[in-house]
Amino acid sequence: MLNISNNSIASRIDINAHKVLRAVESKKSGKIIQRIIIWSMIIILIILILPWTQNIRTSGSLTTLNPDQRPQEIQSVISGRIDEWRVKEGDLVKKGDTIAIISEIKDAYFDVDLLKRTQNQLDLKKRSVDSYTGKLEAQNSQLEALINIRNLESNKIKIKVRQLRLKIQNDSIAFEAAKLDQSIAQYQYERMDSLHRKGLKSLADLEARRTKAQQAASKELSAYNQWESDKNELLNLQIELNNINAKFESDYSKILSDKFSTETNKFETETTINKLENQFSNYQVRQGYHVIKAPQDGYVTKVMVQGIGETVKEGAPILSFMPKTYDLAVAIYVDPIDMPLMNVGQHVRLQFDGWPAIVFSGWPGASYGTYGGEIYGMDQFISPNGKYRVLVKPDHTSDHKWPKDLRVGGGTKAMILLNDVPVYYELWRKINGFPPEFYEVEHKEKTKSK
Repeated sequence: MLNISNNSIASRIDINAHKVLRAVESKKSGKIIQRIIIWSMIIILIILILPWTQNIRTSGSLTTLNPDQRPQEIQSVISGRIDEWRVKEGDLVKKGDTIAIISEIKDAYFDVDLLKRTQNQLDLKKRSVDSYTGKLEAQNSQLEALINIRNLESNKIKIKVRQLRLKIQNDSIAFEAAKLDQSIAQYQYERMDSLHRKGLKSLADLEARRTKAQQAASKELSAYNQWESDKNELLNLQIELNNINAKFESDYSKILSDKFSTETNKFETETTINKLENQFSNYQVRQGYHVIKAPQDGYVTKVMVQGIGETVKEGAPILSFMPKTYDLAVAIYVDPIDMPLMNVGQHVRLQFDGWPAIVFSGWPGASYGTYGGEIYGMDQFISPNGKYRVLVKPDHTSDHKWPKDLRVGGGTKAMILLNDVPVYYELWRKINGFPPEFYEVEHKEKTKSK
């Protein structure tokens, strides 16, 4: 009994008649309680010194390692009208398989012979370029012939000029000789006249001298006239040479102007050809866009344009598509306060929705149904949900491979493993609100190498 009252009733009760009361009042019960308390303290002490893996728990979803393996929307490059569907939702298609066929809705592309007509225009323009090329060659020939004619005529006039200059020089000499003869004949005549007056010479001799003086004067005048005539002819030749050069410059400039006009027309035609070739190529490529094909092997998940005859705008999605082959990864979101603890290569334990698991936060090795991962990328900017995205890839050194039946978009829960500390330290840290311990992956690798 408790014996908390001065009025004891122990003498009135038969202890041996009650088994429980007999066990409680026995001296052995105190020893058992002491043992229980001692062993409890020992177990608690052992638990407190056990290693505890610090971790950050968060959630995320399944994604893929490569961007080309993620779900995508197949869009129509051109505006058009749906004429035929070749697939339905859930179909597996291979790369290059036809998904849908569309037709034109713009009047600029209604012509069924559009490519043929554009090609004809292109051929005619190319023939025009050939014609301009031939015309340029003919004009170049004209210029060369004109230069040759000018050179021949100029050389001919220059030869005449040189000959005439020699003749003028000869005429000047002849004039000086005739002038000297005339002065001698005049002197002899005057002397004969003086002798005739003195009666020393006859009148016949005087008349003969006069005749010779007049003949000498006539020769002098003739020589002078010839000299002046040759100088005038030289001036005419020089004028003629200038006329030849002037006519050449005029004809040459006209042909050269026509040549430049021809080159301009040729360049404009070549520009038109380039535009037509570009237009022809665009038409060819555009006709290829009438058939929408699968970009890679995958599944048609959802058709966004229903029926036949419905129009779609360029760049508008017509269906969603999931690639057949993909490498899974996990995108988790971490609070900004925990972001400094993240490092590339850090280990993560993952739990996938639909796969049962028993999780021990501090002892990941004892957890069941979790899978290993490794951080391979972190965003440098915050997400719209106020957290940072961290990408996790499978850890090939883990004990279990990720399940094959996982699908992109499935939910996950993650434990990002940090440092190993005793349990008592973890309790003390949480009571005081201190941040968890963390370590660098490089430091861990150095420790392993040592």
